[in-house]
Amino acid sequence: MTIAIWCIFSNAKAQIKNPETDSAKIYGNCRMCKTKIEKAGNQKNISQVVWNEETGIAAITFDATKTSKDDILKKIAFVGYDSDSFKATEATYNKLPGCCQYDRPKTIKKNN
Repeated sequence: MTIAIWCIFSNAKAQIKNPETDSAKIYGNCRMCKTKIEKAGNQKNISQVVWNEETGIAAITFDATKTSKDDILKKIAFVGYDSDSFKATEATYNKLPGCCQYDRPKTIKKNN
């Protein structure tokens, strides 16, 4: 699994100019969450998100001249997934399938 993640990031960095890599805690539960989180955060040649459903940690690589970690986390919150920086709206969170509804953190550092 580690090798697969390394290959993804090596490939992503090759396509993303001015790459910065960071990580973030994103709340979710299952493979469906992984798909939605990564789809919301990935943008061809701009950003690549790989979320680990066991740890809840996302590795985020992005072109720092075109986007930021905060912008990516806002997009992920927009589809219903809280991070330690941004909280999804209650309405969006409530639309998630039951398997994707997680114990929401009580405090978030920033708001949408």
